[in-house]
Amino acid sequence: MLQLLPLLALAGTSLASYGANLNYRSPSNHHPGLGISVRKVVKRNDPSASYDPASLNFTHGVASGDPYPSSVILWTRCSPMLNNVDDNRTTTGFVPLYNPVPIYNDTDEGRPPSKSPICLNFVVATDKNLSDVVNQGTVYTSSDVDYTVKVEATGLNAFTYYYYRFTVCNSKNSSPIGRTKTTPAARDDVTSVGLAVFSCSNFPFGFFNAYGNPARKDSVDYVIHLGDYIYEYKNGHYGWGNAINRIPQPDRDIYSLYDYRRRHATYKTDADLRLSQQTFPWIPVWDDHEVADNTYRDGSSQLNNTEDSFIKDGGVSTDQRKMNAVRAYFEWMPIRQVDMDDNLRIWRTFQIGNLIDLLMLDTRVYDRSITDLYWNTDYIRQISNDAGRSLMGSRQENWFYDNLINSANRGATWRIIGSQIVFSRVNESVLYGNAEPLNYDAWDGYQANRNRTLSVLYNNNISNNIFLAGDSHANWVSDLVWLDESPYDAATGAGSIGAEFAGTAVSSPSPFGQNTTIARANNISDYLIRDNRELQWSEGYYRGYYELHVSKKQLDAKFFGLPTIITRNPEEISLANFTVLNGGNRLERFGGSPAVGGVVENGAIKAGKVVRSNITNATDTGRYSITNASTFRDH
Repeated sequence: MLQLLPLLALAGTSLASYGANLNYRSPSNHHPGLGISVRKVVKRNDPSASYDPASLNFTHGVASGDPYPSSVILWTRCSPMLNNVDDNRTTTGFVPLYNPVPIYNDTDEGRPPSKSPICLNFVVATDKNLSDVVNQGTVYTSSDVDYTVKVEATGLNAFTYYYYRFTVCNSKNSSPIGRTKTTPAARDDVTSVGLAVFSCSNFPFGFFNAYGNPARKDSVDYVIHLGDYIYEYKNGHYGWGNAINRIPQPDRDIYSLYDYRRRHATYKTDADLRLSQQTFPWIPVWDDHEVADNTYRDGSSQLNNTEDSFIKDGGVSTDQRKMNAVRAYFEWMPIRQVDMDDNLRIWRTFQIGNLIDLLMLDTRVYDRSITDLYWNTDYIRQISNDAGRSLMGSRQENWFYDNLINSANRGATWRIIGSQIVFSRVNESVLYGNAEPLNYDAWDGYQANRNRTLSVLYNNNISNNIFLAGDSHANWVSDLVWLDESPYDAATGAGSIGAEFAGTAVSSPSPFGQNTTIARANNISDYLIRDNRELQWSEGYYRGYYELHVSKKQLDAKFFGLPTIITRNPEEISLANFTVLNGGNRLERFGGSPAVGGVVENGAIKAGKVVRSNITNATDTGRYSITNASTFRDH
């Protein structure tokens, strides 16, 4: 019995160290049938199969996310590999991931599970040299979770920078050093906060330069990603990556757990994506392509719960495909699972001092009513105002409305709502024709849901509301208004209850045409501005992102475009700037124009001027130059 005590103690330590890796708890810690049995993983361990620390590699850098005032999520991946490399140091870069070693379990590849865990130590410190350590621990990973590691660093101070690193146990084999930042406590009086907002990064269409620019400028505190972080297509289906050596792996439309894991791994080989996640804590949500195009509760555009669809579209059920995608997402993203009894829940809120309440919605995967699947557009148009239709489902809707009211009652200055899709009504007859002029896959296809949201805001006199959107691959800036219900003056913004900032894509192509010209894109924007009272700025040529700089006095939105994405480069062009004053509840007008200074670089503006300067900032040096517009490519 005495001889067994050290073994029992070791087993207890192992279970605790596995449990520290949050990825073993997903998708449901409280329902073992939906998660991973750590006891079985420990029992499978064969000490003779232990890895040499020198054979292990931090394949995709480090990341952090979902910051709270006293904790933050830290992520890395440490994997075995057998092929020889000239330089195995990973503190300044990354190494190839996929190689002949059998590293996958429960996949269509039929590879066996690992027989030995990988042990990592992690440290969190207040300084770059990691000398002032405030949190540390030991954690295990294995093939069961794709060798990913996700830990919660606790006991931290609010609104404070921290640095962190992972190291293979009993070795000097270490990850890059990451930087992260906690949020202010809910009642803290915060002077200002900066946010970078991204969406729609498609690997074969181009490099993710947008991700790296705020990191090079060190211009924000946190990153918000509104979804379409990956795409599910094979090369050539939606983007052709051969010319720039960016072919998504596996090179097929993805369905299995292996497929989704490997697709995430491919995307995270992009240097600017890794730079962003190493520099800032991320607050992400998914859109549809993290699962499949136009995903909703019961299917997607090419896979539905019918026998015919099962046979034709991959031989996998909608629910199984969704579970594969969700599990891989939670493994590969630095995100909390906020409800361990609800494995599909990603909607959550962040109180950033008394300055911001950030509400991140899931308008796609959780409980969305049937959407536009291309073959049923006319039907969706007919039912678009049906009171029973919801983007979120009853549970999330009520959570959303309660949080809007509670936010106003607690005195938060701003409410920022992260919605994957465009909230405002947009008449797009110039693109779709007059018969079906709206995008019924956006909020325009769920008008009763939008009316319920606006009713909560207007009837409770909730002000300073900022909606964010991605999905559309174009820039849209609007006053936030309840058309046909509340009086609205498009010239002054009177009657508005906030603003919507919808951003273009990191690399996915323009909805105005993959190879559109500036002239054609701007011509379409002219029609969109003409046909939509609340739309103040439209721009559809550039790929890019935007930043929000938020203070008690005002919220400033800064939009940036990328001259080219067919090479990795640090260049960007300032496209437009907008301001919403505290209590103004509309885009501030400057001499009648909603744009700061009355001027935008590109697109169409309701009032003001479009002045194309092509002034380009090299974000790595801060030097400005004039870019030749004829060199712009792949927008």
